[in-house]
Amino acid sequence: MSFATPLAISGPLRKPAQMLADQEYGGHSSIHDDAKASELGFRAGPIEGPTHFSLFPPLLARVWGDAWFERGCLSAHYQNMVVEGESVRAFAEVPPEGVRETRVWAEKADGTPVLEASASLGPDFGPTLLEKRMAKLRPPGPLVILEKLRVGMTGAENEIVRMEPDQHMGRLYPFSLNQKLAVITETSPWYSDGKSTPWGRAIIPLEMISVLAEYSSGQARFPNKGPAVGLFADQEIRLIDGPLFVGETYVLRREIVALAESSRTESYWVKTRIFDASGQRQVAEMLLNHATLKQSYAGYADELAALKGEVPEGQPA
Repeated sequence: MSFATPLAISGPLRKPAQMLADQEYGGHSSIHDDAKASELGFRAGPIEGPTHFSLFPPLLARVWGDAWFERGCLSAHYQNMVVEGESVRAFAEVPPEGVRETRVWAEKADGTPVLEASASLGPDFGPTLLEKRMAKLRPPGPLVILEKLRVGMTGAENEIVRMEPDQHMGRLYPFSLNQKLAVITETSPWYSDGKSTPWGRAIIPLEMISVLAEYSSGQARFPNKGPAVGLFADQEIRLIDGPLFVGETYVLRREIVALAESSRTESYWVKTRIFDASGQRQVAEMLLNHATLKQSYAGYADELAALKGEVPEGQPA
């Protein structure tokens, strides 16, 4: 007897660690700092979204095997913040034999959604969840914080990056790979022992590909106004010819591929393409929606009124 009933697998409840309390950018603390988060109306500094990406490789390796680490794509929309002490569990629908895409998601212990995502296996990945979301974006109104940004704007021609085991990853990520591995939700010898992997080298965990891709982001010098506080709203990590290896040199190239806004945020979507050391062979890419909180930028209402040709409230016409 056969059934059309969709089945799902899940991992255990995990308590991710907060490692960005000391994060700094633009000369100020980030939303991951408890005091800054409270100032903006959040109950505590949230754990960074891609931390939850580590929950999924055990499930997706069960579905697609080692190929997931070479050609896997996780495309996620973040729904609710998680603070330290809360537990999270990952789920994945089991696709039919031969199908290379499926739905995955994460929830808190009480069922509160944390993220929704699509998972797929290349070389034909899509359409991914974020490609579908981007297709529905409407042109934004006048932007204040992102006034000088344009779709198609690119960063530095070549950003050279690598991730060594004990390398401090900068002000954006004030920790090393080894420090992350000490608290990562899903451990694997593949992240530290090259002899244990099918590729003969230690691989960079999925969540740490986000760290690698953002490590040199300041070199792009996108002309955002500030100070203002941002967060990750959507994120996709796609392995094209992976895995990515610890201690390997990579070349990054960035491009703004969309601008958007909501009632609370202005956002810019950046695609970061990751190439091997020659800069010729693309091995991965990351799509990231940087959402900037309007309320965190001083004078937002007045600047918006000026852009619209309006008289700010409280001033004579």
